Amino acid sequence: MTTFHILGFPRVGAKRELKFAQERYWRQEIGDQDLCDLARALREKNWQHQAQANADFVAVGDFTFYDHILDLQVATGSIPARFGFDSQNLTLDQYFQLARGNKTQFAIEMTKWFDTNYHYLVPEFTKATQFKANPAHYVNQIREAKALGLQVKPVIVGPLTFLWLGKEKGEAFNRFELLTQLVPVYREILEAIAAEGAEWIQIDEPALALDLPPEWLEAYQAVYAELSNVNAKLLLATYFGSVAEHADLLKNLAVDGLHLDLVRAPQQLAAFADYDKVLSAGVIDGRNIWRANLNSVLDVLEPLKAKLGERLWIAPSCSLLHTPFDLSVETQLKAQNGDLYGWLAFTLQKVDELNVLKTALDQGRAAVADALAASQAAADRRANSSVIHRSDVAARLANLPQNADQRQSPFSERIKLQNAWLKLPLFPTTTIGSFPQTKEIRLARAAFKKGDLSLENYEAAMKKEIEYVVREQEKLDLDVLVHGEAERNDMVEYFGELLDGFAFTKFGWVQSYGSRCVKPPVIYGDVSRPAPMTVRWSQYAQSLTQKVMKGMLTGPVTILQWSFVRNDLPRATVCKQIAVALSDEVADLEKAGIKVIQIDEPAIREGLPLKRADWDAYLQWAGEAFRLSSMGCQDDTQIHTHMCYSEFNDILPAIAALDADVITIETSRSDMELLTAFGDFQYPNDIGPGVYDIHSPRVPSAEEIEHLLRKALNVVPKERLWVNPDCGLKTRGWQETVAQLQVMMDVTKKLRAELA
Repeated sequence: MTTFHILGFPRVGAKRELKFAQERYWRQEIGDQDLCDLARALREKNWQHQAQANADFVAVGDFTFYDHILDLQVATGSIPARFGFDSQNLTLDQYFQLARGNKTQFAIEMTKWFDTNYHYLVPEFTKATQFKANPAHYVNQIREAKALGLQVKPVIVGPLTFLWLGKEKGEAFNRFELLTQLVPVYREILEAIAAEGAEWIQIDEPALALDLPPEWLEAYQAVYAELSNVNAKLLLATYFGSVAEHADLLKNLAVDGLHLDLVRAPQQLAAFADYDKVLSAGVIDGRNIWRANLNSVLDVLEPLKAKLGERLWIAPSCSLLHTPFDLSVETQLKAQNGDLYGWLAFTLQKVDELNVLKTALDQGRAAVADALAASQAAADRRANSSVIHRSDVAARLANLPQNADQRQSPFSERIKLQNAWLKLPLFPTTTIGSFPQTKEIRLARAAFKKGDLSLENYEAAMKKEIEYVVREQEKLDLDVLVHGEAERNDMVEYFGELLDGFAFTKFGWVQSYGSRCVKPPVIYGDVSRPAPMTVRWSQYAQSLTQKVMKGMLTGPVTILQWSFVRNDLPRATVCKQIAVALSDEVADLEKAGIKVIQIDEPAIREGLPLKRADWDAYLQWAGEAFRLSSMGCQDDTQIHTHMCYSEFNDILPAIAALDADVITIETSRSDMELLTAFGDFQYPNDIGPGVYDIHSPRVPSAEEIEHLLRKALNVVPKERLWVNPDCGLKTRGWQETVAQLQVMMDVTKKLRAELA
């Protein structure tokens, strides 16, 4: 028989139950036991979904209250010592403090999980780090699942990936030196898992898809020789890219099976043709929502089955964390666009697809003939659809003016023209764009969508919110204002709703971090802009104030990265289509008198291919797309961009090549560490390093912000330094937002007086 398993499941629930319970807990509306009871119920539902689809194992240990890498920090006793917490007796409240910060400690730094839009909490390693096993997270979930009579497969991120994903703090050292201390602790955790009766343990090592240094690669042999001594079989899971270059290493590793991502890297299968252990084939896309052509998948799997027999396992390419929960609830999408609905598969549908594949492999295609016919019919309809391709969009892209992506003059000339009319003080202050999405805003939007509030009344409500945002910024004496984005449900979804080629789900939520969920648009066809999207809102905001108003757009790469993207066209082409559509919006903003325009690109870094050999091609088309989004604008129009929660030091030439007049970046959680690279590189344009963490409700002290700004002044010339928060303020409350910004302004004015 063919073994069918899942690498991981969405955590937040079909209706985001965990998110809402977490936030109630943080507001002290429910207690520990209430939150734990709900989490237990969600885990059981996830396991039952897998079991009912005939999965041979259910994934356990993948559920988390906030982040699976934070759970691993607790399990290995490596939580930051600065909090003063005991990892062996950590309370739920302390666990959340690690993720969100408290009155005395900033939260653990957060960054992207490989090239996804999920964020993990970065382990902080010091030379003095001492590991200590605490396997309770995994053991308790195993016991829960086994009590339900389920066959379990615990999931844990492997030691080399865990160590690689961390950062050194304090006295200089190489965190690789900690491996010899870490491996015995891992073994202790695995032994505790095995003692619960787990036959197989899945150990995720996605770092193998990266360009690891030789000593890290060489360590795999010894590490897994040690871990293989536990009384359970080990399945080493790789994903997000090819590991073909490590085939010899992996074939000889002391593990009992290997998982390969055959969606992202189907070509790597050839390198493992002679693998003589369990081979888990990741054949259903765990990162996108397109329905698989099951006949085509079987064309790959059937020869493998003939060769491997029971050593063939089938699975999604990676954890299903990255896909929405259930397509069947999307009744509105089905009614509006039945063809598109028929082309999609969410988590539960992907599990069903795997069940069909398992049955076909074990009993023959005839046993699932109807399911295979339906899959083929959907694939054929999509391939031949007339609504996907538009000749006018293709023609415009093919006939762009020469050097369309280049500004008219270099920055050194543009900035003089911009400064002449802006007349900003030293250390100009601004925010990243969004202000709190209050309960009133959300209620008005919900009422409007339900038809309970007229368009006229909805827009009046949004204008009232915009005026409030403008007045609060004026009181704070910010220099460059924003309208606050009250009318926007999401920085990507809002634009997708106004662009052709996009479709939307109602319940297609995926976790971004903690309780933060996003509902990515679906890019299914060629993209164009039928009408202005932001102009009237920015014009209205500007009419309320004499101060400079900044227009706010989401950039083409971020719209691409944070959407479910069609897989029948190169991503570069889709991105350039979005960029050209956005350029029309920039032109209209400029005509309307909005001559400071921010084009946010927080996803530039996360879009990098995992292999450096593929970086140049990506950075070329991503940079071109960003520049195309402002093609044709005048020299005195100031283009800003924003990037957050990413490392930039290895791609700074490409960041500089974006040629944004002002770039704002997240730097507070890293204590301005990210800014150092910009200084070493001698980044030529203006920079606004974030001076406080917007993901925490705490109000920073004046000393903290002054410390960060003085560090920034060691790197950035004072005439090119802007002051701003780390990111948008959408998720914060008004009281804390005003208090945080007031501290920022007080410190800025103090430094102006000192250094002007």
